[in-house]
Amino acid sequence: RPDYKPVSMPMPAPKIAERNPNSLWRAGARAFFKDLRAKQVGDIMTVQMTLSDSATLENKTERDRIDNESANVTNLLGFEGELTRYLPDGVNPAAIANFGNTHGTEGDGSIERSEEISLTFAAVVTQVLPNGNLVIMGRQELRVNSELRELMVTGVVRPSDIDSDNKISHEKIAEMRVAYGGRGTLSELQQPRWGMQLWDILFPF
Repeated sequence: RPDYKPVSMPMPAPKIAERNPNSLWRAGARAFFKDLRAKQVGDIMTVQMTLSDSATLENKTERDRIDNESANVTNLLGFEGELTRYLPDGVNPAAIANFGNTHGTEGDGSIERSEEISLTFAAVVTQVLPNGNLVIMGRQELRVNSELRELMVTGVVRPSDIDSDNKISHEKIAEMRVAYGGRGTLSELQQPRWGMQLWDILFPF
């Protein structure tokens, strides 16, 4: 196929097989009772993800402030008489230096979120840390007609947390990063038109 690309992923360093003519067992062969759980670079494990998350946050803020200042100044170096020329209603000498300020702020916000994801996929060990923990990465692509869905998960797991059937649940994955999205006709229809986006930039308020 013209769009075929060979698979490229981290693999352990190749080992030279040692021949032992006096042994019935071949070096590197799988033993009948061998632990088949992932433990080295290139091994595959199954990740089970079941996320059911909901959160509700409400916040309300209300603040009132009133300031009054009175200096009881009855004259202004003799210039209080000149103010009557500009203030036809007259000047009250007892209120020349009186100030007042009233300020109020009120805010109310609410956030409600609900998410649910249930997936089972395979991940590959990409690195073995010095303490023995495994760095894994799983990626899936699903194309239906002109719509492409992508899933990518990365994280760190302990070998002891892997079940005997080579499966691990998402709550045992540290530093887990999940990216789930897509692109295509349906995704484009959900986005505002470029003209509306330009209009929002020019007139943000």
